[in-house]
Amino acid sequence: MTMPRSSPFDAFGNLFRLLCVLLFACLTTNAHADIDITVTGTGTRLFPLIVPVFENEGDLPKPISDIVRADLQRSGRFSLVDLGPLTLPESRMPDLAAMATRGADAVLAASVRPSPNGRFEIRFRLFDTTRRESNPELGGMVLQVSPAQHRLAAHRIADFIYEKLTGIPGYFATRIAYVVKSGSRYELQIADSDGMSAQTALRSPESIISPSWSPDGQHIAYVSFEARKPVIYVHTLATGQRRVLANFKGSNSAPAWAPDGKRLAVVLTKDGLSQIYLINADGSGARRLITSSGIDTEPAWSPEGQWIYFTSDRSGDPQIYRVSATGGAAERVTFEAPYNVTPRPSPDGKKLVFVTRHEGRFRVAAIDLATRQTAILTDSGRDESPSFAPNSNMILYATDIGGRGVLSAVSADGFVKQRLSIQAADVREPAWGPLQQ
Repeated sequence: MTMPRSSPFDAFGNLFRLLCVLLFACLTTNAHADIDITVTGTGTRLFPLIVPVFENEGDLPKPISDIVRADLQRSGRFSLVDLGPLTLPESRMPDLAAMATRGADAVLAASVRPSPNGRFEIRFRLFDTTRRESNPELGGMVLQVSPAQHRLAAHRIADFIYEKLTGIPGYFATRIAYVVKSGSRYELQIADSDGMSAQTALRSPESIISPSWSPDGQHIAYVSFEARKPVIYVHTLATGQRRVLANFKGSNSAPAWAPDGKRLAVVLTKDGLSQIYLINADGSGARRLITSSGIDTEPAWSPEGQWIYFTSDRSGDPQIYRVSATGGAAERVTFEAPYNVTPRPSPDGKKLVFVTRHEGRFRVAAIDLATRQTAILTDSGRDESPSFAPNSNMILYATDIGGRGVLSAVSADGFVKQRLSIQAADVREPAWGPLQQ
């Protein structure tokens, strides 16, 4: 297996992030296999809910009620009441009293109808069984979809239910990117948030690392070693076309999109040590953001674009700092442990997730940016590459189980835990994309 020549992570001893990619076992697998998700924890309060069989959903390529139920159950926040093959048409109000006696606090009524040009109309309404005497309807939607959009429609319905019952936006109608090692090849894959419908965006005999989604979800920036050195590319998902963003002398790594999608922060060694630069999305106008005598790497923008968080060893050990996106003096953010790397702010700006060394193990932690309180969220030992869902409530990350790379997810409060894996494959470098339009 060909080894990449250099990386800024080596100076920190952060071997498990880059080198775990390089040390993928040479396994053979079906690289297009969907991800299996196992929920290993739940929230402190579960919402009892009925999601029936959608009327006429057999006309769709797959029953979407199954997808809706799977989304909600996987979130660890709902208790689904099983009523068997019950159909509750959207055109009629369900018997809410009867649903309440079965233990449900909310119930969905939904129907599928054919539309012109081979499309389908999906109608649904959500009801609160505890408000039977007042106004029990919580809302509904009408979706016009093609047969190929049935999964996206199901995810949007699950998002609607999730937000109405928890007060937090859903995250099911999103995609994730990750790298799979298959035999002697690497593949950058894109899948739905539930791991289904996986598609390969890039195949390469050399390592692929650091995928980063553009804010509109149309492009992914990543680092490829196919030129025998780290080069940053921008890949357009709709067309499969890609272009070089940064191929300066030395290492080009760690791309991070600005919230407006017009610029990226990148790490370059063209002038010596790894330092953070800003570069336009077309690859022009690279300029150094900050100068230090140490190594600065792993940039990540705050959601409003005011700050760039990054990892630096300027204090001796790797710690997390932030600097204004216009430059200036850096401010240290982490203090509680001697090793803190890979900062990723939450989309709502309230938290910062990162990897910390705790009791000799590398775990995902989160700091409340208002109170500066830190919490360890995971109990594994070789975690890397944390990435927030768009609703700031779930965090996707990679870890090592039995010498094999798997993806896991944990809620921002640490209660809900999931494990995502492809059978007999190594999976690394996850990045959670924005909501699909």
